[in-house]
Amino acid sequence: MNKAFILFLACVIYFDCFSQDNKYGWILKKSEKGINVYSRKTANSAFKEVKSVVYIKTSLSSIVTLIYDWENYPNWVYKCGASVKLKIAKDTIVHYQTVIVPWPFENRDFISTTFFSQDKLTDIVTITSICSPKFIPEVKSHQRIKELKAEWTLVPLKEGNVQITYQLFVDPGGSIPAALVNFAAVTGPYETMVNFKEWVLKKKYQEARVEGIKESK
Repeated sequence: MNKAFILFLACVIYFDCFSQDNKYGWILKKSEKGINVYSRKTANSAFKEVKSVVYIKTSLSSIVTLIYDWENYPNWVYKCGASVKLKIAKDTIVHYQTVIVPWPFENRDFISTTFFSQDKLTDIVTITSICSPKFIPEVKSHQRIKELKAEWTLVPLKEGNVQITYQLFVDPGGSIPAALVNFAAVTGPYETMVNFKEWVLKKKYQEARVEGIKESK
């Protein structure tokens, strides 16, 4: 196969992927260290939705274990101040997290209800978090986030590789201008994924096995 054809094929694949993302309004904002970060406008909000995509050779269980290791979030999640579990019920967890926000704005906090599922045919794992702002009373020192939705999609590929997509929409509430939040929206997902790639390969997560998760062969 000659080099010209390989280059042509690579271009076709690239532009096909770009067109698919653009079809749904996603615009590529950053591509570095194997991490792609996208954003898109939302219909009923001035705040944009963001998405990051990365490929890692690891098990599905290692990824799920890291994501469910809530107390460890301050070590790898961008601007995470504190993170604790509030309630565990079967595969559903209610989780409290604080977000460090630059002065002069107030720090934020939120409560999310998180659960995962795995498709029996494709082995794709989906982890969904929805906002539960009234689960505990508001904290005086923090502005409570009342609109948030996050989703991890783990697609097993050949030779043990996994496509990891993290999609997030959040309205921080309060007086932070949407233009300022949207301008900085790429940094958080990118830095989080840089840390994620390092942490998921640690022994604790590599040796983990999650009940209910089927590993692809």
